[in-house]
Amino acid sequence: METVKLDLDTGTAGLAVVTLNRPGALNAMNTLMIKELLSLFREQAYNEQLRAMVITGAGGRAFSTGGDLKERNGMSDEQWRHQHHLIEDTFESLWSFPVPTIAAVEGFAYAGGCELALGTDFIVASENAEFAIKEISRGIMPGGGGMHRLPRRIGLPRASELIYTGRAIKADKACEWGLVNHVVPAGQALKIALEIANEIAANAPMAVRAAKVALNRGMDCDSRTAYALDIASYNTLIGSEDRLEGIAAFNEKRKPVWKNR
Repeated sequence: METVKLDLDTGTAGLAVVTLNRPGALNAMNTLMIKELLSLFREQAYNEQLRAMVITGAGGRAFSTGGDLKERNGMSDEQWRHQHHLIEDTFESLWSFPVPTIAAVEGFAYAGGCELALGTDFIVASENAEFAIKEISRGIMPGGGGMHRLPRRIGLPRASELIYTGRAIKADKACEWGLVNHVVPAGQALKIALEIANEIAANAPMAVRAAKVALNRGMDCDSRTAYALDIASYNTLIGSEDRLEGIAAFNEKRKPVWKNR
């Protein structure tokens, strides 16, 4: 891959680090990057050894500033729509990714870059991070899920202000508003994200995957339907070998050895 780097450890840790790798362009997403991300998300979704995935940006100046406007300059309507179809598929692949995903953000997370971070389960941001949904200032509107994912994170009034103004907020404000989970020293976002990913990876993989489905799908339905989804997953886990191993390890005062079955 030319614009995306994948570092994969599916041994004991079972972690993947996906790096947006166009630092000279502030990791702006051109068509090639979008295609490579789509291919990567689809391929790694079937990786049975994977336990968690961290997404970050190369260079330290930006996570991503969104769509590459230099490439888009002069695009026909048809070319623009074709590229956006790829973006839609890419973001939906991230939203439905089967294991937990974490964004490790240094510098700018603007427009589609902010939406990409919002597409993960949660965000670890360095103190120099900034977040903005800037599409309206370019004559368009958010097209990567920001219109519904941002208000779910920070509430409708705050999301409305950020979307209507295109204003950027810094990491401390983003944390205060609930956009990010952690603010860490500059240069430490990936390190801290990987520490959290390792905590996740230490837990029963079937249970983690089931919990992710119940959490994310449950947000889209009423509470009784969400609870029915919880119980369906819960009952599936009762019959798993990992459930037996988890209880045995607790009683034998040892670390569990998960079999993912």
